[in-house]
Amino acid sequence: METKGLLFIPDISGFTRFVTESEINHSRMIIQELLELLINANQIGLEVSEIEGDAILFYKFGEPPELEVLYKQVEKMFCLFHKSLMSYDRRKYCQCNACTSAANLSLKVITHYGEFTGYNVKNFSKLIGKDVIVAHQLLKNDIKQHEYWLVTNGLLQDNAPADFKEWMNWNDSMKQTETGEIYFHYTQLSQLKNEIADDPLPPLNLSGKKKICTVSKTYETDIITLFHASGAFEYRHLWWDGVKKVEGLQHFLPRVGMKSTWTLNNGETLYYSNSYSYTDDRIEFSEMNDKGDQIIYFTLIKVAPNETNLTIDIYKTSNWITNLISKLSNQKEQGPILQKSLEKIVPLLKDIHL
Repeated sequence: METKGLLFIPDISGFTRFVTESEINHSRMIIQELLELLINANQIGLEVSEIEGDAILFYKFGEPPELEVLYKQVEKMFCLFHKSLMSYDRRKYCQCNACTSAANLSLKVITHYGEFTGYNVKNFSKLIGKDVIVAHQLLKNDIKQHEYWLVTNGLLQDNAPADFKEWMNWNDSMKQTETGEIYFHYTQLSQLKNEIADDPLPPLNLSGKKKICTVSKTYETDIITLFHASGAFEYRHLWWDGVKKVEGLQHFLPRVGMKSTWTLNNGETLYYSNSYSYTDDRIEFSEMNDKGDQIIYFTLIKVAPNETNLTIDIYKTSNWITNLISKLSNQKEQGPILQKSLEKIVPLLKDIHL
């Protein structure tokens, strides 16, 4: 049985404050998404020992990997982590403290080579050994900025770490532990964030589209509650006439680009969110079907603290084929049907607790 290997711990910085000061349910979803992203970014054959709240204990038995290979793994995780946060910050629907402060989270990575072994307790696999303790002790140190890569001397084999980027600057330090002094090198990774390009937001293009239906209703509720009732996919089948169920929802929080499958009376249709804008008094968002020939545009306007107006506009691609189909399908009847759907939101508002 091998007893020596790599210990690799990506740790989300700012987690304790984030959870303490934020809405616990949304902070849980954000952290879950980030941890899954880090696991999926594994490209050097790391094994997961356990998830420790805001960190993942990875390991790999065998000879120590080359430092450049290790850096590429650290770089990939760090960049994907921050790219995900940047993307969510630009595309998020929710404006709660957890969602608005998620962009302040960061990542540090501890890498250590030493002796350890595994054991099983029922269905759980655990690691044991003094170097597992050492790796965890290194998470608590005197490094002021909390987005760095730390490498212990066990991985360097008495060699100085190389600069893999022009901006990279290594520092030496030491941590006193119960088992002795642990020497390590570390370099900040903040510069990598300047190299991350966020994917552009999908454009909302209404050119070539014809508004075929407009309905509106004012509700005795605040704008955020009405937004959750009308905008959340998981509630859509409860009020929109003709929608039997909505599937494909994930635990991740709603944002521009999210997709779901609607089961309608005449089959299934894929819809995705393709625009969103928010102010305290006005929220606008839109959804497009997978063919791109129909856009549903929602506008919520705060009339008073507990009075909000919702308007839904439906746009269709305008050409002779769609115009003919609209006439044959009695498109004008869609307005009264949708107006009736808006009435079904009223009882739903009582069941939404924010």
